[in-house]
Amino acid sequence: MNNPYIKDNYKFKEINRLMKLTLDDKIQIAVDVIGEALRLSRHTAAIAFSGGKDSEVVADLIERHYPAEFEDVHCIFGNTGIEFPESLHFARKYGVEHFGERFHETKLLKLEEDELRYDFARYIVSELEEEGALDEILKPDGKLKGQKALINAAVKRGYELDSRNCFFKGHTMNFAYCIEQYGAPLLGKASSKLDAHRINIECFLKYSESATDKDKLKEYYGILRECKFSQHCCKLLKKAPSEKIQAELDVDMIFKGLMASESHSRLTSFAVRGHIYASHRPHITDGAFYHVNPLGLWTDDDIWEYIHRFELDYSPLYDITYTAADGSTQHIKRNGCIMCGTDIQYKDNHLAILRQTHPKAWESCMNHFGYREQLYTLFKKKKNMNIYNSFTDEGTNARMIERFGSAAALFDVRPCAYDDFGELVDLSGTGLDREYDAEVLLENSGQLRFV
Repeated sequence: MNNPYIKDNYKFKEINRLMKLTLDDKIQIAVDVIGEALRLSRHTAAIAFSGGKDSEVVADLIERHYPAEFEDVHCIFGNTGIEFPESLHFARKYGVEHFGERFHETKLLKLEEDELRYDFARYIVSELEEEGALDEILKPDGKLKGQKALINAAVKRGYELDSRNCFFKGHTMNFAYCIEQYGAPLLGKASSKLDAHRINIECFLKYSESATDKDKLKEYYGILRECKFSQHCCKLLKKAPSEKIQAELDVDMIFKGLMASESHSRLTSFAVRGHIYASHRPHITDGAFYHVNPLGLWTDDDIWEYIHRFELDYSPLYDITYTAADGSTQHIKRNGCIMCGTDIQYKDNHLAILRQTHPKAWESCMNHFGYREQLYTLFKKKKNMNIYNSFTDEGTNARMIERFGSAAALFDVRPCAYDDFGELVDLSGTGLDREYDAEVLLENSGQLRFV
C-alpha cells in the first residue's frame, strides 16, 4: 500500500493524531485498505453486517469505490435471535436491496448431542454426592467428565428423560438455552474465564483439585460460585453461526466496521494489528484468513458525516432517544444484541438505556431471563459499603436493592436502582470491572499473525 497513513501497527499517539484527519483523508485511507484487501483475497470476500451504521458504511465504501468487485462480495448478517427489531428490519431491507442473493442471514445452530437441563443436572450431581458415587461423573481431578456421564447416571437411577429435564440432540441453541445452560451475559470480559456449561463450572469449583492459589482468581471463583453469568451466548449465537456460513461460502476475508475510537480494547487491538491482519480457519487450507477494518481511524462523527453527505438510509434505531444519567437527551449510539448486559458496571449502560427505549425487552431480561436475581446476588456479595452507608442517592439506591432486589416492587421505582449498578458494587481486585468487547474477544480466540 502506498498510503503513508496505513501501517501494520500503530502507537496510541499516532492513532489519536490520525483520528483528527479530515473525513476525505479517512475515506481515502479506507478505500486504499479495501483495495489492498481485495487483492489479497483468493477465495470469497464478505462483510460482517449487523444492520448498524458502521458496517453499512463499510458496505457503501466497497460498493461506491469498487463496483465491479462488489458484485462478488457477500453480506453475512449475524442474526443472533435477540436483535433490536429496528436493526433486524433494516439489515434485511439493506441486504436484499444491495446484495440480492449474496445476502445471507445466519441461523442458530442445533445441539449435536443430548444434555441434561441445568436444574436437573444439579439434582443428579447432588444425588450422586449423597450416594458417594461422584466417580461416575467426575474425572480423577474432580472435573466433570461431560454430559454423557450425567445422562448415564440419570438413566441408571431410573429417571425418564423428557423435555422437562433434558435438551435433546437437534434442539436449537437459542438465547433461552444459553441463559439456562451457561448464564446471563453480565459484567466484563473476565467473567468468561471459565467458559463452559454452568454445571461443569460448579463441579470444577466444588470438587476439582486444580483450583488456583492466586488471590485474584480465588475472589473471582468465590463470586462465580454464587453468580451465574457467562458470555458464551456470544460464541453460540454470533461467532459459530457466522463462521459456519463463512465456511460454506469459502470466505477467506471478512470486512468489519470496528473503530479504534469505540473502546479501549478496540484501540489496543487496532494498535497492534492495523487495518488488515491474518488468522487461521480450518476451511482455508492454502493461506490466511484475513480480517479487515477499513474504519479503524474513524469516529462516530465521521460515520454520521459520511451518512449525511451521501444521503444514506440507516437503521431507525439511531433516532430513538433516552435520558442519560446527567439528564441530557441522547440518541442510541450502538446496536448489538438487545439483551446484552456486559457493560452493566458503567454509567448509561446498555440495560439502563434499554429500560427507557424498549421497556418490554428490559423487563424480559430482568424477570424472565433472571438478570435481576443474578445482579442481586452479586450486590449482596460485593456491595460497596461506602455507598451503602452514605446518605447519597447512590446509597439510597443500594438500600433499595437490599430491600427489594428480589421483589417486583423494585420495578415500580423510577429511575431503576439497577441503572447505576456499577456504582453500587465494589469489584476491585476481581477483574470483573474490566471492559468487555464481544468483537475483540472473538477475534482473540485464535492465533493471529500480522500482515
